[in-house]
Parts: sequence; C-alpha cells; structure tokens
Amino acid sequence: MRKPISPRIHGVLDYTTSAAVAAAPAVFDMPKSATRLFESLAAGYTGLSSVTDYPLAVKRKVPFKAHGAAELAIAAVLPALPWVLGFAENKAARNLCFGLTAMTLVVAALTDWEQE
Repeated sequence: MRKPISPRIHGVLDYTTSAAVAAAPAVFDMPKSATRLFESLAAGYTGLSSVTDYPLAVKRKVPFKAHGAAELAIAAVLPALPWVLGFAENKAARNLCFGLTAMTLVVAALTDWEQE
C-alpha cells in the first residue's frame, strides 16, 4: 500500500502540530502542569523537527525513522500523563493528550518512512 504522507508533508504536520500544542494552554485556560507539558512538547517537537533528515529541517542530523520512533515513544506515554501530572480533571488538557496520541499513531501509519 502506498503511504500518502511524504517526509515534506510530515514536516508540515510536525510544525503545525507544534504551533497548535504551544497555543492550546492559553486558548483553553489549562492548569500550570498541563501548560508546562504542552510547552515542553511543542519545544521538543519543534527542536526534533528542525534537526530531522527531511525537507523542512534546519539541519539534517536525525534520521527520519528515528524521528518517527521518538514520536511513537512520546505517544506511548501521553495517555497516562494527565494522571501522572495531576490534570486529569481538566477535559481540554486530558483530551489533548488523547488526541495527540491518536493523531501521532494515524500519521505514523500513513507516513512513507522509506521516502527520501
């Protein structure tokens, strides 16, 4: 099966996701612990994206497949973080964790990791 998300499109999705995740705490008035998480995630996504070996990178250092593995590792822990960090009662913050997990899994499944 041909995968529809090229490395370029994946990069666009990464930077767009970073911006949305960074803005979410202010838009949805999230608690401090959620705000710190999402600001950290946004900075991490942006930093990783800027050094991934794909078309939108600033400096191509991290292999594209390693980038994908890092995203999947983050997705594996995201669903538990609302409880671990104590903001599970905040629906917006909790659901953003769940939504990011789902989006990461779908994007990973549809990304062509072999394409240069």
